[in-house]
Amino acid sequence: MTQKNFLATLLLCLFVGGFGVHRFYVGKIGTGLLMFFTFGGLGIWTLIDFIMIAIGKFTDKEGHLIKA
Repeated sequence: MTQKNFLATLLLCLFVGGFGVHRFYVGKIGTGLLMFFTFGGLGIWTLIDFIMIAIGKFTDKEGHLIKA
């Protein structure tokens, strides 16, 4: 079970997801940096992450699902 909050992750992705902040929050520093420098894959990567978080399929750096 992850210690990361579902709602916090979802809101970070929604409001600052283009900068990869939600990925930094869950410990995925490498992909967070990639998102930062590509502006969330020009928004596409951010949208995919948002959907994955919303349906409960997004994981933290240890592979634990972040669910509501």
